[in-house]
Amino acid sequence: MKKSIIKSTGMFVPPNLITNHDLEKILDTSDEWIKQRTGIEQRYWIEQNMATGSSDLGFEASKIALANAGWTAQDLDFIIFATLSPDIMFPGSGCLLQAKLGLDSTPALDIRQQCTGFLYGLTTADAYIKSGLAGKILLVGAEVHSSGLDKTTRGRDVTVIFGDGAAALCIEGVETKKDAGLLSSVLHADGNLAHALMTELPASRLPVRFPADIPFDDPRYFPVMDGPAIFKKAVRMLPKVIKESLEKAQITLDEIDLIIPHQANMRINQALGQFLKLDDHKIFHNIQKYGNTTAASIPIALHEAMEQGRIGKSGDIVLFTGLGAGLTWGSLIYKFL
Repeated sequence: MKKSIIKSTGMFVPPNLITNHDLEKILDTSDEWIKQRTGIEQRYWIEQNMATGSSDLGFEASKIALANAGWTAQDLDFIIFATLSPDIMFPGSGCLLQAKLGLDSTPALDIRQQCTGFLYGLTTADAYIKSGLAGKILLVGAEVHSSGLDKTTRGRDVTVIFGDGAAALCIEGVETKKDAGLLSSVLHADGNLAHALMTELPASRLPVRFPADIPFDDPRYFPVMDGPAIFKKAVRMLPKVIKESLEKAQITLDEIDLIIPHQANMRINQALGQFLKLDDHKIFHNIQKYGNTTAASIPIALHEAMEQGRIGKSGDIVLFTGLGAGLTWGSLIYKFL
C-alpha cells in the first residue's frame, strides 16, 4: 500500500525583521506587554513598498523543498496551497505559484482553512496519494499578513501577533509495508464561532463589496479576534482532538517524539503542555521568532525541528495540532519512514 512520505521541506521568510521595539514606535504597546501575552519577540514582514504576495513567498520555499527532495517542478502531479491571504481575490495563489514554477498544466488546489490549512492540506495530499490520483505533491503554506493589518493602536492586539512567511513540503507516495506516513487525521469545524476570528470586509454577501458609506479604515476591513474566546476554545478542544488522533492511530502519548502545535500563542501551547503533563522539550516552539504565520506556522516549525535534528529519523513520530478561524481544529500523527 502506498504511504504518504515527506521527502523534504523548505521555508522562507522575508528579510524585513520587525521586533517588538519596532512596534513600540508605531503602536501604544511595549515589548514586555507583547511577550507576556503572546511569547512573541519578533516577526518578519514584507517590504511595504514592494508588491509581494503569498505565492511569491511560497515560490521561494518551494524551490528549497524541491531542491532538498532532488525533484524538479515538472515531477509534480499536484500542488496544494494553503493560505488565508491570497495574492488577489481570484484566481487562487496555487495557480499563481504553478506559473512561477514554470508549469502550465499541473493541477493546483487552494485551501482556505487559515490556521489549520496545513492540517487540512496534508490530509488532502494523503487522500490523493492513497487513491492513486497523485504520486508527487507539493504542499505549501504561505501568508502575507502585514499588508492587511490595522497598524494603529486600535488594532494592536491583533497586529503584534502576525508575521509573514512560507513553508513547503514535497510529499511522495511510496509503496511500503512499513508502519509509516500519516497514521491518523482528525479534523473538526464549528462555523457558529466564525465571528470570533474574522475579517468581514470586503464581502461578496453585500450588494456592494466596498460600500461607499464605509470608510476604508473601518475596523471591519481588518482582522478582529475575540482573544479570550479563542484561548478558551483552544485549551479545551486541542487536548480532546489529540486524544482522538492517538486513539485512531492506536498509539499512546508516550510514543510521540515531538508535538508541533500551530504557533498562535505561546501561552496556549504552554497550557496544552501542562494539561497533557508533558515536559516542555516535547513541544516545539518558534512563535517567539516568527509570530503567527497561520497556514505556514506548522510547516515552518517542522522544517526547523528537522534541521535541528529533533525529528526526522526513521521511526520518529510527530503530532501536529492546531485551532483557528472557522473555527477549525484538528490533530494529525505522522511517522517517518
